[in-house]
Amino acid sequence: MYTTSSLFLKSLADAGITHAFVNWGSDHPALLEDLERQRIEGDGKTKPEIVTCPNEMVALSAAQGYAQVTGKPAAVIVHVDVGTQALAGAIHNVDRGRTPVLIYAGASAFSAHKELKGARNEWIMWMQDIPDQSAINRQYMRYSAQISSGSTVSQYVARALQVATSDPKGPVYLWARREVMEQEVPAPSKSLNFQQWSAIEPSGLSPAAASHIASALLTSRYPLIITSFLGRNPNAVPALTALSTLLSIPVVSTCPSAVNFPFSHPFSAGVSFLAPGMHTTHLPAAETILVIDCDLPWIPANNAPSPDARVFVLDGGDPIKTSTGFWHVGAEMVCRADAEQALEQILEVVKKGDVQGRTLDDPVVNKEVVTRGMSLKVRHQEMVRELDKAEEAYPEVSSAGGVPVASITVPNILGVLRKVIERASSSHGHALRTLFLNESISNYQTVWTHLRPEVSGSVIGSGGSSLGWALGAAVGAHIGAEVKEKKEEKGYDLIVAIVGDGSYMFGVPSSAYWMARKYQTSPRQSMLGVHPDGYGSKATGEKLTVGFGPDCPDYSHIAVAASAGWAWGKSIGVAGAADSGEEGLNGVIEQAVKIVLEEHRCAVVDCIIQSI
Repeated sequence: MYTTSSLFLKSLADAGITHAFVNWGSDHPALLEDLERQRIEGDGKTKPEIVTCPNEMVALSAAQGYAQVTGKPAAVIVHVDVGTQALAGAIHNVDRGRTPVLIYAGASAFSAHKELKGARNEWIMWMQDIPDQSAINRQYMRYSAQISSGSTVSQYVARALQVATSDPKGPVYLWARREVMEQEVPAPSKSLNFQQWSAIEPSGLSPAAASHIASALLTSRYPLIITSFLGRNPNAVPALTALSTLLSIPVVSTCPSAVNFPFSHPFSAGVSFLAPGMHTTHLPAAETILVIDCDLPWIPANNAPSPDARVFVLDGGDPIKTSTGFWHVGAEMVCRADAEQALEQILEVVKKGDVQGRTLDDPVVNKEVVTRGMSLKVRHQEMVRELDKAEEAYPEVSSAGGVPVASITVPNILGVLRKVIERASSSHGHALRTLFLNESISNYQTVWTHLRPEVSGSVIGSGGSSLGWALGAAVGAHIGAEVKEKKEEKGYDLIVAIVGDGSYMFGVPSSAYWMARKYQTSPRQSMLGVHPDGYGSKATGEKLTVGFGPDCPDYSHIAVAASAGWAWGKSIGVAGAADSGEEGLNGVIEQAVKIVLEEHRCAVVDCIIQSI
C-alpha cells in the first residue's frame, strides 16, 4: 500500500536528500508505516535514512551541521505546532546562516467522526489544532506551503528545495494534515524529474561594475577587504587570496562563520566581532573598502571607517539584508553578485588595466603596492608574536580566600589543542583532517584567532546568534562527513566542538550525546567546554545573573550519563588541582584526542577559566 507519505519520502530521496533528522509524533503514523514497508520490501534500510533526535532544536542543529559539511540540504521532521515551536533558536541559525534545510511538520487531523482515514482519535488533536501553524516560523523561512494532496506532493518538495538551495539559501517549511498523509495512492510509476527544478545559477558583476570596483582598488593607497562568510564557497577563497596578494590588500573577517582567508597569509588582518576598539586598525585609515559576503562590516557607534572612504558592497544573495529590520552600510555601489565570479572579474580587470589604462606596471601604483605589502607583512608578524606570547603565558595563581582560581586561559587551551593535534598528525603519518565548530560566544574572537585556521571548511560557526547549535551540529557534521567519504571526498578524522557553558546547556547535551552514542559519531567527535568559574575583577557572573557559578554543573559528566557511560569526560583548570596549569592541560588534551582517535569514543574536556 502506498500513501501520500510514501510519495513524500520517495520525493525526498529522489531529490538527493540522504538523511532526515526526526522527532516523531501522532501526526506521523503513515510515515512510520512506509518506512517499515521499505525495510521489509527492500534491504532493511530506508530512504532517506532516519536519525532519531530526542529534541527538535538538536535535530535542526544536526541538519544544519550536515548541510554545512556536505553543501546539501537534509530534512527535519517534527510534530505539529509544538514540534515546530521546539525547533527554537535553531530556526534563527539556519535562517541567518543561510543553510538549506527542508522542515516538515504534520498537523492535527481535520475530521473527527471517522469520515477519513487518520481522523482524530486522541485528545491532543484538539489542543494542537491552531489557526495558522506555519505562522510560527514563517518570517524565518524562504518558503512555506501546505501539502494538500498526494497527487502534488512531489511538486511541493521540488519547489521547496529549489527555493532552499537558491541564494540566499535557507530553510523551507512544509506541513500537512494527518488525513492527507494517510491518503492511499497508486504505486508510483515514474518519478518527478528533479533536475528540472534546479537552483538559480549564481551571477557575476556587470562589466561596468567590475571595472569600477577594480579601478578603485587598483588606485587606492589604503584598500581593505571585509568579509564574514565568503568561505562557505571554498572556490571563492583562492580568488580572494589572489586579489589580496596581487594588490597587497589586508583582509579582515568580521563575525565569521567560515574560514575566508588563510591565517598564515601575510596580508591576513585577523578577525573581529566588532566590540569597541576591537576592529582592525586598518579600518579608520582605509580609503577604499570592499565589503563582500559580509553580515556586518562594522558597528558605527564602536568603530567606523572614514566618512570619505569609498565603500563597495557585494553579496550573492541579499546585499541589503532585506530580512533584517534595519541594516545600512553607506556605499558607492551595492551589487548582488556571487563572490567567486565577482572576484575573478575584478582580478581580470586589475591584470589588464582599468579604463584609464592604469595597470600594476604603472610606477606609482607598483610602488604603493610593494610598500603596502612590506608594511602588512611586518604587522602580521607582530600579530603572530602576540598570539604566541598569549598562548605561552599562564596566569600566576594566588590565593583568593578559598574561591577557586583558574590556572589556565583560553589562549593557553587553544595553543595546547592545536599543538596536540599537530603531534597526533605526526604519529598518524598524515595531517589530521580536523573540523572545529566554534560556539564559544564571549570568546568567539579569541578562539577564531588562536585556532589560526588555514583551510576553508576547517572551522565553522552557526551563522546566527541563538546558542545551542554546536553539539547537535557536531553530530550532523559527522554524518555528513560519512556521506562525503562514500562519494570519495575527504571527510574528517577529528571533530572538535568548542562551546561556552551556556552554549553547552542550551545545546541539550542529554539529547546530543544520546544521539552521538546511538549513531556512533565518536570516531570523530570531541568537545572542549570553555566556561567561566570563579570571580572576575569586578562583579561576578553569578552576581550579574549571567553565569552558572560558583556551583557549576559537572558538564563533562552530563555527556557521560547521557551516553550510558560511553563518553569520557574530565574537568581541568582549577588552581591546585591535579590537572591544573600547563602540564595538566597538555596531559588532559592529549588524553582526550587519543580517546577520540583510538578508542572511538566522545571526549568532553571541561576547561575552567576566569569568570566574566
